[in-house]
Amino acid sequence: MSRILHHSLLATSVLSGPLLLLLYLALGAVVLPLGEVFSVIKYAVLADLDTARALFPRTSAILLHIRLPRALAALLAGSGLAIAGAAMQGLFRNPLASPDILGISAGSSLGAVLAITTGTALLHPLVLPGYAIVGALLSAALIYALALRSGAGQQLLFIILAGLALSSLLTGATSAALLLAEQYEISQFIFWTMGGLEGRMWPHVLWPAPFLVLFGALLIRLATALDLISLGEENAHGMGLDIEQTRRRTLILCALVTALAIAIAGPIGFIGLMVPHLVRLLFGPNHRLLLPLSAVVGAWLVLAADLLGRTLIAPHEIKVGIITALLGGSYFIFLIIRLQRQGKLA
Repeated sequence: MSRILHHSLLATSVLSGPLLLLLYLALGAVVLPLGEVFSVIKYAVLADLDTARALFPRTSAILLHIRLPRALAALLAGSGLAIAGAAMQGLFRNPLASPDILGISAGSSLGAVLAITTGTALLHPLVLPGYAIVGALLSAALIYALALRSGAGQQLLFIILAGLALSSLLTGATSAALLLAEQYEISQFIFWTMGGLEGRMWPHVLWPAPFLVLFGALLIRLATALDLISLGEENAHGMGLDIEQTRRRTLILCALVTALAIAIAGPIGFIGLMVPHLVRLLFGPNHRLLLPLSAVVGAWLVLAADLLGRTLIAPHEIKVGIITALLGGSYFIFLIIRLQRQGKLA
């Protein structure tokens, strides 16, 4: 790819974001005038919300209490899932790798169904995401504890196999819990597993935001180490890289970031698989560029998918997880065919 085209794609991916965000805030079941949206944002930046509410009461209410927190939830979830996926693909040196390898989604689903079936999800809006994140982290911790017992040379393969086995086990436990659940509890769980952003308020996004930013920044700091691993473990070791420490840090950070993203938006599928691979095709495998760009593209993609879901059949909504599953499933089929043609799949 020529340098001019490379820079043009980079500039487009960065500059198109603010326009998409503006459309997201203005469009929906209720269309808000762009002038009023700009004015409310201006007063919010100036910390003069009383004036904004007095001049534009309807726009202020919709923008400040519904669409802005929902937009932040989309940006956080999309960036977290994408950067974790990029790091996992770099660590495993496999474009088909994703955070789901660690059994995180299955663990979060079990935590969610326990919160719903025990009735604790009704106590507070943050109980369900709290259970989900605990389940995700416990499953990741179990996988890592098992991996420590394997030989160093087989550790990555062992993690994959253990993750698949644990996912199957946790999915079975989730199904067993649903057998004992009431009909409305089953419906609530199915609704959650679709992945969605409706009803997201400031309390849902403000508490995980600093942790997601911190852990994402720590993943970006591992970019050079992941570049060395891409050359082969022997070469990386010969260049002075502590492979085991890098592997441990990457797995832990990916687990934390993915768990936080799932806690915000539910298990939105394919972002961690599709976005890093697409960015790698366009901008190359350099992780110092790949990781932050994956976070940016993932954030905008989830925001665009949610905007599409809110506007296609307004005032009804399509869950963002359904849209990403359709996009991701199509891309996944394309990816498999492409790898098979290149002889990278047996």
